[in-house]
Amino acid sequence: MSLAKWFKGARSSEDWWALWIGLFLVAIGLIGAVAGFDLTGWAVAFPKWVDIGKALRAAHPELVSGWASLILSYLIFSVVTCLGARIMRWDVRRYFLAWTVIFWLTAVLYILSRNAYVQGTAVDREKYGIGWSLSIGGAHYIVALLVGLIIGNLAPKRFREFLKTAARPEWFIKIAIVALGTKLGLKAIEATGFTMELLVAGASATIAAYLIFWPLAYTFCRKVFKLTREWAATLASGISICGVSAAIATGSAIRARAIVPIMISALVVVFAVFELLILPSVLTYSPWFNEPIAAGASLGLTVKTDGADAAAGAITDELMRNRAAGMGVFWEAGWILSAAIMTKIWIDMFIGIWAFLLAVIWVYHVEKRPGEKVEKMEIWWRFPKFVIGYFIAWFVVMGLGLSGVISPQSLEWGLKPVEGAMRHLFFMLTFTSIGLVTNFRELAKEGMGRLALAYGLILVVIIIPIGWGIAWLFHHGMVPPLATP
Repeated sequence: MSLAKWFKGARSSEDWWALWIGLFLVAIGLIGAVAGFDLTGWAVAFPKWVDIGKALRAAHPELVSGWASLILSYLIFSVVTCLGARIMRWDVRRYFLAWTVIFWLTAVLYILSRNAYVQGTAVDREKYGIGWSLSIGGAHYIVALLVGLIIGNLAPKRFREFLKTAARPEWFIKIAIVALGTKLGLKAIEATGFTMELLVAGASATIAAYLIFWPLAYTFCRKVFKLTREWAATLASGISICGVSAAIATGSAIRARAIVPIMISALVVVFAVFELLILPSVLTYSPWFNEPIAAGASLGLTVKTDGADAAAGAITDELMRNRAAGMGVFWEAGWILSAAIMTKIWIDMFIGIWAFLLAVIWVYHVEKRPGEKVEKMEIWWRFPKFVIGYFIAWFVVMGLGLSGVISPQSLEWGLKPVEGAMRHLFFMLTFTSIGLVTNFRELAKEGMGRLALAYGLILVVIIIPIGWGIAWLFHHGMVPPLATP
């Protein structure tokens, strides 16, 4: 079989270019880790702040200043994405100008929304010297989405169409997912020292997300809300597995229209914020207080974005430990949070496998006509190529670390900016872009209200109750170790 068939679209599709760009970022991190030369520390990070003068920093602060980091990130990512745009035969000049507007708009929104009074958790308040905070983790994604929606629907039409040239949410999120593979590789190296309880949490998460949640959610969408297969499958993946990443991967695997994963992604983020605000208090001031590790694992099963899950875990960890301290019991910090994060990471691990299975099902069962012979290569052509980058990043990093070829410390130093600052920036660009390309009139035609109702009911009726039940089944009776005096 010719290589041309295997690499069909390798030069012309966003899917392939997400793989190339993502692996390029991983490669420079690995080269830097081996050579001891900082090739990734320039990436801009947006920490929480009270003093706006501290709202920017480089991933490796000793390398360059925050403003230099931001400018370098703009220049380097402009070159990389413009190269992809050029080879994909887009209008590069128009893309570059629109990209510039979107990048700097996103940077401004990222800075403003990371204020500690907005995003600081109870854990952060003493650190930042503040007496209160809204504790809205992931608020930057909501702000980016809302501002993007306002511009995308109310700005002059000519300006909106101009920005859409570079508003490429699927491309940006796919690059971020390749970088996510790096995070999983680093976590897998760390996992050799994790306790069995957290490994069991991962196993329970996998069972829940893929074998129970997804079929029930899909059936609910089809039977109760009469959604089409593309809407039902994408929504089921978004609400059952790992939110935005799963919705995008599923949309690619089943060849859904672009609007489908974009709308589902918006719902994922909005509902995750509600969960973040509500679930930590519910878990702390209910009988779940007596099952703290199970409570943490339940967040990993039910909160569908990494950022909101981590924030909810941090809040729950703090609330439960404070309540226990009032009773004279002092738990070690971080165990409840770790249960939430590790459960979510295990769910993230299987995005690619699920995308492959859905591609096979759609090729041979959903879309196949009677008497039609489907070429086996169709599965390969349909399979999201960026997921290959995700697996390559994951297994290469894990293999190098566990084999001792590169020390875990060196890998962490070289790759942390890739899975941290770079990944988060591309996620942020994704949500600005989702807003810019989303048209309220199209949403009305597609039935956004019905989709939101379906999502909310599935979350309340299926995901949260079953997630809580499975978390309890695998973790009941487990409590954090007592803190050393």
